[in-house]
Amino acid sequence: MIAMTRIGASQLPRDNINVNAICPGTTRTHLYETIQNEIIAKRGITADEAQRRMDEQIPLGRSNSPEDIANMACFLASAEADDITGQSFNVDGGLVWD
Repeated sequence: MIAMTRIGASQLPRDNINVNAICPGTTRTHLYETIQNEIIAKRGITADEAQRRMDEQIPLGRSNSPEDIANMACFLASAEADDITGQSFNVDGGLVWD
């Protein structure tokens, strides 16, 4: 993805097109709920406990809402980001995957 972003970022500015990537971390979506339900069933824990365990791995202490990702997309589509291109943005609460 980063290589594609860099290629697009170097070729498309002449057409006034910025190319950036949003890299979301753990985000509370339908897939997230499915995984959480599997953890609940497998480990015999409550939904609150499963949520706590997932969120404690994230430095900010919470998973993303879909709005967190949408906010980054809106920023990148705004005039405030007119001079940003060829970048990848992690929206992940500081989570680092080893």
